[in-house]
Amino acid sequence: MSAEKIIGHINSTESFGSVDGPGVRFIFFLQGCPMRCKYCHNPETWAVKGGDEMTAQEAFDLAYKYKNYWKGGGGITVSGGEAMLQIEFVTELFKLAKEHGVSTALDTSGSPFTHNEPFFSKFQELMKYTDLVILDIKEIDDEKHRKLTGHSNKNILDLARWLSDNGIDMWIRHVLVPTITENDDDLKGLADFISTLKTVKRVEVLPYHTLGVPKYEKLGIPYPLEGVPTPTKAEVENAKKILNC
Repeated sequence: MSAEKIIGHINSTESFGSVDGPGVRFIFFLQGCPMRCKYCHNPETWAVKGGDEMTAQEAFDLAYKYKNYWKGGGGITVSGGEAMLQIEFVTELFKLAKEHGVSTALDTSGSPFTHNEPFFSKFQELMKYTDLVILDIKEIDDEKHRKLTGHSNKNILDLARWLSDNGIDMWIRHVLVPTITENDDDLKGLADFISTLKTVKRVEVLPYHTLGVPKYEKLGIPYPLEGVPTPTKAEVENAKKILNC
């Protein structure tokens, strides 16, 4: 299917992103996410439908207007929600980007990943046009991961191994939530896992914040982490030390 026919559902965009990949980047935040992370600050992206509809060509044309700001490795990042729920759209968008020499980055939780078809063939096709995968590893312990997100992390760790084995560059991100994801033993387990991966270019600790709470109130959804504090500077530094970042 051509880039003019594949429709993406886009929640929002950011023209001058500076943290979701190298350089200055145009970021698409797509609709749809299968996880329900307790600290999610974008609950409005959970539904697959909704947002603005664009073809891959329209999305690329919108982003490419900012190409003059992409010097020094900038480009296009697709995030979410969970971007791989719209894998055909992302593939066509990234294909257009590579035709124009534009850097591409996929920001993902990894939750849709499977070796089963038809997903796996589509994923392999997407990876042909992906320069960087920014992978969120929310918790290394599978049982705790299920409690935190509603999903297992086994396929997510499998994705990380596949990316490593196939030479795809990665950034690893971990959201630090006091009493939930800042346990030293779990952080050491995560560090041990990351040490087995060959293509990790950066590890980032993202301090938990409560900026998304008003969105829950607006949507009439109870906020799951009511009363959980943001991490202290010492807790963040401890996590960075353990994760060697």
